[in-house]
Amino acid sequence: MTSLVPHPTLFPDLFRVLEGGWPFTQFGDRHLARIEHYRDNGNYVLRAELPGMDPEKDIHVTVEGNDLVVTAERTEEKHDETHSEFSYGSFARSVRLPVGADTGNVKAGYRAGILEVTVPIKEEVKGRQIPVSG
Repeated sequence: MTSLVPHPTLFPDLFRVLEGGWPFTQFGDRHLARIEHYRDNGNYVLRAELPGMDPEKDIHVTVEGNDLVVTAERTEEKHDETHSEFSYGSFARSVRLPVGADTGNVKAGYRAGILEVTVPIKEEVKGRQIPVSG
């Protein structure tokens, strides 16, 4: 009887590694660049791990309606006398902004490979009950 469980081999499955979209994925992980988003002191904060980027050239942050969109693309080429190599990859992520997000005052910064986007949240409009007449 044959087993459906893959057996470890001496060499990793190179095709699977190459399909992963390196440098934005980890081996065996199909998720793109890691992000986190949370509320902090009246702000909505999104942080994305984007190492080795030129923030002015490679990273773009936009607001489209109620969505915050982060895109990034990197192309890197190395040449010396004996060989050359290149790597490339792109990243795109869209998240829904919370109710009350002040999209006119979004700020973005990049430091140590981490993109941080801060969106102030205006005081949330609270619902009210509407009387029903009969």
